[in-house]
Amino acid sequence: MSQSTPPADASAAPITYAAAGVDTAAGDRAVELMKASVAATMTPAVVGGVGGFAGMIDVSELRAFRRPLLATSTDGVGTKIAIAQALDVHDTIGQDLVGMVIDDIVVVGARPLLMTDYIACGKVVPQRIADIVRGVAQACAAVGTPLLGGETAEHPGLMGADDYDVAGAATGVVEADRALGAQRVRPGDVLVALAASGLHSNGYSLVRRVVDQAGWSLEREVPEFGRTLGEELLEPTRLYTRMLLDLIEQVDPVAADPERLRIHALSHVTGGGLGANLARVLPAGTVADVDRGTWVVPAVFDVVRRLGAVPWDDLESTLNLGVGMVAVVAADAVGDVLRGAEAAGMPAWVLGSVSDAADYAPRGRLVSGTKGVDGGSVDLHGSYRVA
Repeated sequence: MSQSTPPADASAAPITYAAAGVDTAAGDRAVELMKASVAATMTPAVVGGVGGFAGMIDVSELRAFRRPLLATSTDGVGTKIAIAQALDVHDTIGQDLVGMVIDDIVVVGARPLLMTDYIACGKVVPQRIADIVRGVAQACAAVGTPLLGGETAEHPGLMGADDYDVAGAATGVVEADRALGAQRVRPGDVLVALAASGLHSNGYSLVRRVVDQAGWSLEREVPEFGRTLGEELLEPTRLYTRMLLDLIEQVDPVAADPERLRIHALSHVTGGGLGANLARVLPAGTVADVDRGTWVVPAVFDVVRRLGAVPWDDLESTLNLGVGMVAVVAADAVGDVLRGAEAAGMPAWVLGSVSDAADYAPRGRLVSGTKGVDGGSVDLHGSYRVA
C-alpha cells in the first residue's frame, strides 16, 4: 500500500534553508573577508585561485627527485578553543592549527607543499570565521606553505551558535634517502631540545579543569606570567618548520651523502609529553637518557601543577613542560645545531643522549611502547627546575 505525501499546511510559514539555521550569505561574506589573507599564502606553484572545488599545485619539481615520498598529517587544536571562545579572541587559534599539523610534517624532514583547513560551527559569524582563517593563513605564510583549500560548515542544532571546531591537513615531500626517523638513530647520538613558547595546544582539558576548580578567571593578572591568565593560555604554538628546514640544509646539505646525514630524527612534543613522543623516534634496543635538570620549566607549567596539586608524573605525561621539539643528532653535529638554533633566535640546549639499552641502567621513569610504536625507551631522571 503506497503512502502519499501529506499536503503542506497553507497557514504555516515556508521553511527555507535560512529558517533551518544555515545562512549561506553569511558564509559568502566570511569568504570575502578571508580572501586577502588566503591569497597572501599562495606561491608560484599554485594553479588557480580561491573558491574552486579543489586546490591545485604544480609538482613538476618532483620529477627531479630520485624517489619522492609524500608525507601527510592531520590534526586540530583540542579544547584550547574553549579559551579562545571565552575570551572572544579567535586570530591565534590558526597558528596553533598550523603548528600542530605542519610541524608534524617536518619531523620526517619533509618540506610542506600545501595545507587545507576545515571549520565546523553552529552559526557562521563572518568576522569570527575570517579571524580564524586569517590566523591560519598568516602562520602558513610564515612557514612558506600555501593554504590551498578549506571549508566552513554550519551545523545548527548540532552545535551551539557560538561553538566551533577547527581541523587541518597538510602534505609534504621528502627524498626517500633523506627521510629522518628511527632508522637513522644510533647509540651515541645527542638530544638537542628546542624550547616551546608555552602550553602549545595539548593538555588543555587538564589545564581548564585546574583553573575551573581553583575559581580563577581568565582576566586574572598572574605575576608569574606578567600578564593575564587568558593571555598566557592563548599564547600561540611556536612554529618550527622553516627554522628546521633551514637547519637541515645547513647541517646536511642536499649534496651530502645520504648515508652520512648528521640530523637523524626529530620529535614533535605534543600530546603525551616529552617521553611518549621522543620514544616514537627511537629504534628498539635503544634508550634516551633525559636529564630533567637541563632546563628551567616555564612558570605556566608550575602554576598549573601547584594550583591543581598535579603530580609531576602526570604533568610530564600530559604537557610539554617547555620542550617543543627534540632533534636527535650525531655527536659531531651538536655545535652546528646549537649555533643554527641561536642564529634563528630559537632557545636550544643539550637534553641528553642515546644509549644501547643492553648497556644502560635506568635511573628514573622509563617510558616506552607509546602511540602504538614498538620502538625505544626514554629514561626521564633527575629533578625539574622551575622558574
